[in-house]
Amino acid sequence: MAKTIIISNRLPVQLQISNGTISAIPSVGGLATGMKSVHSGGDSLWIGWSGLTDEETPEELESQIDNALAEHGSSKVKLTQKEVDGFYYGFSNRTVWPLFHYFLEYSEFEWESWEIYKSVNQKFADAILDNTNNDDVIWVHDYQLMLVPQMVREKRPNVSIGFFLHIPFPSFEIFRTLPWRKEILSGLLGSDLIGFHTYDYERHFLSSVRRLLGLEVSFNDIYLDDRVIKVDSFPMGIDYKKFNEAAMEHAQRDESQKSELQKRLDTHKESTPDAKFFLSIDRLDYTKGIAKRLNAFEYFLNKYPQYKEKVRLIILAVPSRSNVPQYQLLKKEIDELVGRINGELSTVSWTPIWYFYRSMPFDNLIDLYTTCDIAWLTPIRDGMNLVAKEYIATRTDKTGVLILSEMAGSANEMNESLLINPNNFEQIADTLDRAINMPQEEQQQRNSVLQKRLERYNVEKWANDFMNSLLNQKEKDRTYISRRLSVDLMNTVMKKYVSSKKRLVFLDYDGTLADFHKDPQMAKPDEQLYKLLDEIAAQENTDMYLISGRDKETFTKWFMHKGYNMIVEHGVWISQNGEDFRMLEKVKKDWMEKIHPVLDSFVDRTPGSFIEEKNYSLAWHYRKTDPDFGQKRAVELNTVLTSLIANDDLSVLNGNKVMEIKSSNVNKGRASMRVFSEHDYDFVFAIGDDWTDEFMFQELPEDAITVKVGRQKTHAKYFVDNTKNVRDILGRFADMH
Repeated sequence: MAKTIIISNRLPVQLQISNGTISAIPSVGGLATGMKSVHSGGDSLWIGWSGLTDEETPEELESQIDNALAEHGSSKVKLTQKEVDGFYYGFSNRTVWPLFHYFLEYSEFEWESWEIYKSVNQKFADAILDNTNNDDVIWVHDYQLMLVPQMVREKRPNVSIGFFLHIPFPSFEIFRTLPWRKEILSGLLGSDLIGFHTYDYERHFLSSVRRLLGLEVSFNDIYLDDRVIKVDSFPMGIDYKKFNEAAMEHAQRDESQKSELQKRLDTHKESTPDAKFFLSIDRLDYTKGIAKRLNAFEYFLNKYPQYKEKVRLIILAVPSRSNVPQYQLLKKEIDELVGRINGELSTVSWTPIWYFYRSMPFDNLIDLYTTCDIAWLTPIRDGMNLVAKEYIATRTDKTGVLILSEMAGSANEMNESLLINPNNFEQIADTLDRAINMPQEEQQQRNSVLQKRLERYNVEKWANDFMNSLLNQKEKDRTYISRRLSVDLMNTVMKKYVSSKKRLVFLDYDGTLADFHKDPQMAKPDEQLYKLLDEIAAQENTDMYLISGRDKETFTKWFMHKGYNMIVEHGVWISQNGEDFRMLEKVKKDWMEKIHPVLDSFVDRTPGSFIEEKNYSLAWHYRKTDPDFGQKRAVELNTVLTSLIANDDLSVLNGNKVMEIKSSNVNKGRASMRVFSEHDYDFVFAIGDDWTDEFMFQELPEDAITVKVGRQKTHAKYFVDNTKNVRDILGRFADMH
């Protein structure tokens, strides 16, 4: 029976060793809560680090630990202290975390940390491989394990793998500074589905894939070898019901049931009934902008002095990575800021900032959420920020104001909050003033919309949406628009090939017989290709045609001495049995004078692009340009050309990083049918990779064997993945027996 394997750096349980016995306690909140619906029953397994290093784990307790974890459907990956230091505190938190959050100045690029990161990722991958079968579904989580998908894919090519990144994915300009950028992308592309919190992160990732790996990206699909990888955004929700119900229960407590914190909060509220409490809850991390927030608070009190003694800022900073130097410096900075601001602004009866550096139990969080009038959450960069959602979920009477940084991932879904730029103190001060004075009716109106959305798209819905999308992606893979030309199908093709009396074979060149090259003149045929073509062309009763958009001069130089049949410039020229090229279609070229200056202007404005002049067509190549910029210019050029050639019987062919303008009555379909009609062929084979080949696939007779190279939508009956597969097919034809 298929099972679900979940993999994260940490397991969803905490181990406790006391008096020589082990117990495992389920973690609360975050990923553990979100994955409840996925990680349930006996058909799932969660793999991760237990939190104890090998050095901290007595050998005699190993089996006890395994048993305790097994009771919670979990299995551990063993790590040494050195591995934890290099993999987690090193590469994950000193390289990836700051870089992906745009703190390039904090990023360390240490070769040793990278090597440990790789080896630990391999440990996680091995743990998955030890526990998985081909029909299982694997879901890998977060930036600590970005190499795992490809490591698993190498050993289990048919297994279904999803990956979700819980932090931002940076823009290409930031990501490219990482020395191991291609390795990270390749690791992630072992997945079938890659998920991000927001479309922006998805867009940045796709841009890096195009620019660094040169892969074809169509909308949010990436084409890699024999696979289509889907990239999508899934904004993570919270356990809305848990927070909402806790807040309702909290509201019904009498004085004797209230916590000590709640009683003290109530006392202060009663002493100044019109005072407003601002709430700020974050992990102590430089990405959260706590120091900026403190400075902004001071700026606000100086700009609006009437609020002195009328507002209080409650800051809860949860300890995090306290052994990393930047975090130690950050704590020192915040301690000093709080001390200075309180020292300068406090009065006998008023302290502007209440600062807590600790974790708080769930009940105390509810105390703070339900008591504070304004939640002020202004990270400098944040993957999502679930605190904003938790605050809204606890506002049972729908009052309260959420001030949220537009740099937080959750800002995309929470437009009804007051969105601010965390670096703009003037805007922050004015927004705090607006929040204090916001009418209750407006508060309830905004929060009502937010609550409905959060309740509908909760954390369980997030997890289920991801899993359903992953399963659909695998299903989509199986039911592709054309069938893969498998070994069995190729055997059937070969039987027809061998038994036929008269064969016709059409072979496209670029992207089919030879890989693309940034300089088209460098994609010359190699000796192996010549040998294969020689053997097929020499077979009795076989007419082999090279059919290409290339100009006749290039093909004359490359192939005329071989005597192959050739159709070039999409069907303008034909050469048979080594004779000189003759025109297959009567075409005009007077239009070229009008179009050439347009293409020249695009070359001038698009670095790396160039014009290829053929006898009866013009091609604008943009393979050497920046992929995103080239695509943008191609769309622009297509619009310009379409309006220019409307009445000229011309057409624009959009090929692979090339746009070609030619006569409308010229295409590979017309040319191939001209040849087909010359003899009584009982076997027809055509293979190509480009949109220009679609004319041929459509025009050839129904019983023709048509093959597309690559996985784009096609009129061909079959597809293969790459030029290597094409060479294998030619090898079968050449060795006909």
